Amino acid sequence: MKKLVLFILPIALFATDGKKVFETYCWGCHHQTAVAFGPPFSEIASKRSAEEIRAMIADPKDVSKVFGYKRNAMPAFKLKEDELQAITKYILSYKPADANATDSNKSKVK
Repeated sequence: MKKLVLFILPIALFATDGKKVFETYCWGCHHQTAVAFGPPFSEIASKRSAEEIRAMIADPKDVSKVFGYKRNAMPAFKLKEDELQAITKYILSYKPADANATDSNKSKVK
C-alpha cells in the first residue's frame, strides 16, 4: 500500500501541469511535433478546437465516429477536470502560428 501511495502522490502533485499530464498519459503514443503511433500535438492543435480535443480524450470511441474515422486506437481516459484542462491547453500550445484551427462554433462535437 505504501508503494501505491508513493506512486500516485507525484502524479497528483503535478495534475494541473499539462506537460506532466502528457508525460503520464499521452507520450507513449503522441509526441509534441513528430508522428508517433498517434498524430503529433502540432497536427491536432491545427485541426481541432479545445472542445473537440477534450471530447476525444474523454470519449474517443464515439468522437472518432463523429469525425468519420473508421477505427480508433485511443483509449478513453478518466481525467480530473484540472487534468483535462491542462492537457487541452498543453496540446493547443503546439498550434502552429499560421494554422487555422476549427472555429469552436463549427465544432463537430457538443
